[in-house]
Amino acid sequence: MRGNAPSRIELLQGTLDLLILRTLLAGPAHGHAIATHIQRTSEDLLQVETGSLYPALHRLEAKGWIAPFWELSEKGKRARFYRLTPLGRKQLAAERSKWDAFSRAMALVLNPIDQEGL
Repeated sequence: MRGNAPSRIELLQGTLDLLILRTLLAGPAHGHAIATHIQRTSEDLLQVETGSLYPALHRLEAKGWIAPFWELSEKGKRARFYRLTPLGRKQLAAERSKWDAFSRAMALVLNPIDQEGL
């Protein structure tokens, strides 16, 4: 880790689905690769534990947002990969829109422009 980097951040309820869907937008991946991608792209601030990742993958699969298939991993072992479905792409857009609105609202509350006296 870097010198003064903040510690890892707890994921907010519901954000894991968004992170998984966004990761799979780039193409199919197996569970470990999904977790690693999230960790690396967040500069090690987000770490997805196995106990959270696989239930989330099963939940997204049950909703029809991702589809599993078996393939050989880069290490030559058989692994369950996941791909984003057309329904998953629509859901990603909807979730992204909700997140953008939430982020904007939080920024407005945390950084009020004309309420500096609070």
